[in-house]
Amino acid sequence: MRRLHTSKKKAIKWDPFYHNKLVNMFINRIMKHGKKSLAYKILYRAMKNIQKRTKKNPLLILRQAIFRVTPKIVVKAKHKKHKRGLTHKIPVEIGLLEGKVLAIRWILMASRRRTGRSMALKLSYELVDAAKGKGGAIRKKEEIIKIAESNRISAYIH
Repeated sequence: MRRLHTSKKKAIKWDPFYHNKLVNMFINRIMKHGKKSLAYKILYRAMKNIQKRTKKNPLLILRQAIFRVTPKIVVKAKHKKHKRGLTHKIPVEIGLLEGKVLAIRWILMASRRRTGRSMALKLSYELVDAAKGKGGAIRKKEEIIKIAESNRISAYIH
């Protein structure tokens, strides 16, 4: 039998040091194999490094980086049954929360790809670069926008 009420969405909690929901989202994405204390260490060291390098509030840099990387449109795969299983990439607008989650994922992917000593250093460099409008995460966003632009026309034809 079907449920009458859908389950409520989980409330995003605050992190203990900065008392910020965005930081907590970041920590949950950094975490691997349930090691949350390690994720806290990585992010807090990265924030301290940002503070040293830029002489600015690291929370502002984090917010700016996520704002710059957050996409408004993404491409989703749509299968066509009558065309021998072809897949078309169709541009779709996304919500703010989903965009932030994607931005955090892209920033972490780009920072993991960087060469360097520790994850905290790589993350701090990537966050500063993203806040300035460059870096691997920004390139990923531009790539997605380019694919969406090229597939916008084909989405309406089919």
